[in-house]
Amino acid sequence: MSDQITTLTNDNLDSVLKDTQTPVLVDFWAEWCGPCKTIAPVLEELASEYTGRVAIAKLNVDDHRDAAEKFNIRGIPTLILFKNGEPEATKVGALSKSQLAAFIDSNI
Repeated sequence: MSDQITTLTNDNLDSVLKDTQTPVLVDFWAEWCGPCKTIAPVLEELASEYTGRVAIAKLNVDDHRDAAEKFNIRGIPTLILFKNGEPEATKVGALSKSQLAAFIDSNI
């Protein structure tokens, strides 16, 4: 995983969401999830392209069930854009790079 993507856990989720100055796009994913693997390289690219405008983070729902339950994650990948620590917009399922960029652009 890129050093531009933050790994979230049950322990650091709240602080990262509240302390990050830009909106944070969180990818709720799992190792066994095929669509999650499909969008991983897209998130890597977008992390570089949106540096300073949007932070990209990933949370493994199998390893951090409490955090996933907190946001009522029922399907993965689920992408939630947070502003000031609060969920602003959500997309479920794998998206193409252009779809994901449009989602981010329309919500930041």
